Amino acid sequence: MDITNVLLYKVIKNSNAILEIKDIDVLLEKILTEARRFTNADAGSIYIREGNELKIRYTQNDTIQKRLGPNKKLVYATFSIPINSNTISGHVAATGDIVNIEDVYEIAEEVPYSFNPAYDKISKYRTTSMLTFPLKTHMDIVGVLQLINAKDDNGNIRPFTKKEEFIAMQFAMNAAIAIERAMMTREMILRMIKMAELHDPKETGAHVNRVGAYSVEIFEVWAKKRGFDQEEIQRKKDVLRMAAMLHDVGKIAISDKILKKPGRLTDEEYNEMKRHTYLGARLFGDKFSDFDEAAYDIALNHHERWDGRGYPGYIDPLTEKYPPDKIDASSRPIGKRAEDIPVFARITSIADVYDALSSKRSYKEAWDEERVYKIMREEAGRQFDPEMIEAFFECIDVLKSIKARYPDEQ
Repeated sequence: MDITNVLLYKVIKNSNAILEIKDIDVLLEKILTEARRFTNADAGSIYIREGNELKIRYTQNDTIQKRLGPNKKLVYATFSIPINSNTISGHVAATGDIVNIEDVYEIAEEVPYSFNPAYDKISKYRTTSMLTFPLKTHMDIVGVLQLINAKDDNGNIRPFTKKEEFIAMQFAMNAAIAIERAMMTREMILRMIKMAELHDPKETGAHVNRVGAYSVEIFEVWAKKRGFDQEEIQRKKDVLRMAAMLHDVGKIAISDKILKKPGRLTDEEYNEMKRHTYLGARLFGDKFSDFDEAAYDIALNHHERWDGRGYPGYIDPLTEKYPPDKIDASSRPIGKRAEDIPVFARITSIADVYDALSSKRSYKEAWDEERVYKIMREEAGRQFDPEMIEAFFECIDVLKSIKARYPDEQ
């Protein structure tokens, strides 16, 4: 079997693997990683089409990554570009053509697009070869994938080959289908969130997207330190990203009078509000998949505390009853504590509180960073798992970039 067929076989195998990923953000990161792998590209970006614009969703760069050191992620600016022929990626989205450039600093004058060297100057990185191709279904172009600086076996930058053009387009077809499916899944989740938002104005699409994105970043850092292999991390991230978005979905069943009350809740109202945990878990009680399991655990347990003073404790969501040995002498339920709380719920709790403190609400302004960080540190070992708080602070720059990616509507 020649090298082209070997490479094509690997691409088809990896294409089948990406079709199994459900979450759009986890999927896009995986698509970019795999495309760079089979072309041996040093860097790359993936864009998603939103109306008449392309929005950058992920950027990877091995050279800059090495400068950051271990367990650090490349932080990139979120921006959009118009779909027209002024830029390379915009041209590809507008025409559906593949563009293969040997050196972006020597683009022929007769082509309509140009290369902007601003990022190279800022990052002290030299872009040379570039392969840009559309992510196209039979209906439409859903995005663009741009690969930068192919390398030979000795690590020297080389042009992208015609074989890589062909193989990239084979990969792109499956990638585009997977993106379309994942976008539909995300939209269904956001529709559930919109129903909750009718009752609770805090439960917005931006908020849940941030909580989901924060959760997978914290989990990845924590899981690597725990020795999880990359394949397991990838699989769990896919489940966690979607499940964390639905942490408060049980608020659909809570009265507007309680959720929208401007003042302090009475004890009776607070006890009613607490029911959103197990009411949300009921939606996923018939556990047909890893996602159902994760969504159940998060909805039920994201208000438990590491020190055991959270809620709802060891309740059966269906019967709303507690085991006799899980009630204290005053007939109050005993909260779950420490590692009795499921991993995904511990992580989502951190993400949810961080977003609540650092975001503006109708009843408060956003807290400044240092005040937020002080509270998060103080709650390690009390409200939060201390190891996971360490992971939280290790990826704080990435979390701040996520906040910029999903701003609240003004």
